[in-house]
Amino acid sequence: MEYSKLADAYARLEKTAARLEKTAIVATVLQEASDHDLQEVTLLLQGRLFPDWDERETGIAQSLMLRLIASSTGYTEGKVEQLYKELGDFGLVVEKLAGGKRQQTLLTRKLTVSKVFHNLQELAAIDGAGSQERKSRLVSELLSSAEPLEAKYIVRTVLGDLRIGVEKGVVRDAIARAFFAEVVWDAKETAGLAKEAAGKFFLTEKGLLERLAEKGKLDQSALQSFREKNDVKEMDVGTITAEHLWKKKSKADYALISDHETGGALKKAVVEGVEWAWFLSSDYGKVAAVAKEKGITGLLDIEIALGRPVNVLLAEKAPSLKDALEAFARPALEVKYDGARVQIHKNGGKIALFTRRLEDITDQFPDLVKMAKERLKPDSCIVEGEILGIDKSSGKPLPFQALSQRIRRKYEITKLAEAIPIQVNLFDIIYLDGRPLFSKSLGERRRLLEKSVRVEQDKFQLTEQLLTKDESKAEQFYRKALDAGQEGVMVKNLDAAYQPGRRVAGGWLKVKPTLETLDLVIVGAVWGTGKRVGWLGSLILGCKTEQGFAECGMMGTGIKEKKTVEGDVTLEEMTEMLKPHIYFEEAGTVKIRPKVVIEVAYEEIQQSPTYGSGYALRFPRFVRVRWDKGPDEADDIERLKRIYEQQKGRG
Repeated sequence: MEYSKLADAYARLEKTAARLEKTAIVATVLQEASDHDLQEVTLLLQGRLFPDWDERETGIAQSLMLRLIASSTGYTEGKVEQLYKELGDFGLVVEKLAGGKRQQTLLTRKLTVSKVFHNLQELAAIDGAGSQERKSRLVSELLSSAEPLEAKYIVRTVLGDLRIGVEKGVVRDAIARAFFAEVVWDAKETAGLAKEAAGKFFLTEKGLLERLAEKGKLDQSALQSFREKNDVKEMDVGTITAEHLWKKKSKADYALISDHETGGALKKAVVEGVEWAWFLSSDYGKVAAVAKEKGITGLLDIEIALGRPVNVLLAEKAPSLKDALEAFARPALEVKYDGARVQIHKNGGKIALFTRRLEDITDQFPDLVKMAKERLKPDSCIVEGEILGIDKSSGKPLPFQALSQRIRRKYEITKLAEAIPIQVNLFDIIYLDGRPLFSKSLGERRRLLEKSVRVEQDKFQLTEQLLTKDESKAEQFYRKALDAGQEGVMVKNLDAAYQPGRRVAGGWLKVKPTLETLDLVIVGAVWGTGKRVGWLGSLILGCKTEQGFAECGMMGTGIKEKKTVEGDVTLEEMTEMLKPHIYFEEAGTVKIRPKVVIEVAYEEIQQSPTYGSGYALRFPRFVRVRWDKGPDEADDIERLKRIYEQQKGRG
């Protein structure tokens, strides 16, 4: 596939905020991609060069990109910098300058997706002496051959800032649409297709078209024309399965169903098949290839690969402990620790550790690797737990912020491991000696976990668990967890299976103190003055929307000027954290790519025309950095609306 075709799709995606339209554009690109290009195209549509579990990066900083654009277009670095200050986007800068290149490259070839992908992927492998020069050659080779629109998106891809609004849900739905027949159950839409479609293959419920004709929604001449212009295969509705929708096998473009429940169930089966494969592989490139070549059966048969993270089961928040207990016939209470969730993979003598965000933290926790090797009995397994940092002097748990130092540390790991020892509390097992355990109940999985662990008390142990429906006993357990400095309790359904990647009704409920905090993304900031000069003093907060992130307040409280206790985040640290993500600055205000998630407390939520979300937090204050969450896991505008409505109800 020529890269220009992908660049054109990027441009159309950037211009529309409509999710359905985005899905249709992405689906068309996936359909048109060759088998050879499909996985690469799927990753590039997400602005990625590697699957989600692969943390490799291009290593091209903005300063180097400035020089690359100057050298590839023939303009001075000063001109590039000036234009960047005006536009706030190196993609727009190179697009504008490439249109009037001062130096032309002879014998340039049309760029292909494969050429762009492999040049950019190779950037991550270059290190050591002379690495910047070698990286520059790879990018310059592409930019010198690129048309202005192509250059725009090459630069944005290199910088990890594609800006086309294609999130994971769009990719999931687009894969379903690209490789499976579209299911239609609306009578008006069905009649419209029957009148207009030509050269398509329709799988239809037997007698459906005739019934529409009898009801006057489709005349006989239109019906006859439809059959003449299209291939039509009729089936009894009860015999149509998701496998019949697979295009490679059935060739069907559409499936026409009369009943919305049946049609909805068929569509849901396809989407959930795509999603299941993603949950286990964390690689939509692979998922797209399997969907195209192997259909639903292939998607459902995707296997766990030890050493690659699986998306974890998520919990919903319960209104109260009483509500949580009443939700399940057989509830189990466990402590909700103020720690870091970890997924431990054991494969013979090899151990791999992953966060809930799929980050590989194996190197950061050599002490946990050693414990897992010695204390996990199976030859191969995947277990889940919470890592707690422990205060060496008191033996008590440290807050998550202290432990987060170890998660982020790349150097002097042994020294920090000695300073912040850990305790691991295991609560689940999802894979055991070649067998996934998702379909087994929590009660069964807990018994298998107990048999799989050699417990070392206060070091490598099972989460304390209480089986009860007695509210007073549950309340004592809950208070004990809070008194120990933990977040609250988890109330789990002993009869529930494990659903990777989802919050599932009937699965896990978390119970925390009633004050609800929000997990929000930092989307901008204002440089400080006075004692805060040189630091980003006030942070602009954003909540998730279908179009991206919308501002919902400004926060300047809770971040320390000086560190007073372990775990404090200072203004200097926050500034250094955010600096690499600044993409525009004007009059002391900066715009920041939505990368850093923080937990925010507040007094109340108010309606406000000042911010894009229509809401503002009153007296927001910083609680902690959510290192365990990515921007896609931030709270959305619907949660702000819900809390706002609840506040009104209390008033």
